[in-house]
Amino acid sequence: MKPHRIRHQFLLEPELSEKLDTLSRDPSTTKSAIVAKAVEAFIERRGENELDRRYGVRLDRLSRDVAHVRRDAEMTLESLALFIRFSITLHAHTPVPDRATQAIAQERFDKFVEQVGRQIASGKRSLRKDNGVGGEG
Repeated sequence: MKPHRIRHQFLLEPELSEKLDTLSRDPSTTKSAIVAKAVEAFIERRGENELDRRYGVRLDRLSRDVAHVRRDAEMTLESLALFIRFSITLHAHTPVPDRATQAIAQERFDKFVEQVGRQIASGKRSLRKDNGVGGEG
């Protein structure tokens, strides 16, 4: 005894009807089976789309925000690490900050900013153990 099925009548565009005819030429399948699988797949995907529509935009925004926070934290830590390294190794101690000392300080600061940019762009980090500086990195 065959399972109870409900008959449906519907109209298809000629191109779609031809594609259905082509698929149903295989003796192991029927038009009804093809249409039933297509409808089932459509309904299942629609449920997934509902979840995407409800939460997808929020999750995407949260992912971007977390990535920005992580990038900013890495940049801050990288800047601090390089500042400490530059400060310790290049610090020129002069008792009175005259114009020449201020010019040297500005030049060193500019180099510091360039170095931070290079470090961030290259992916190298001063806090990693493999760079000779302690830290978990």
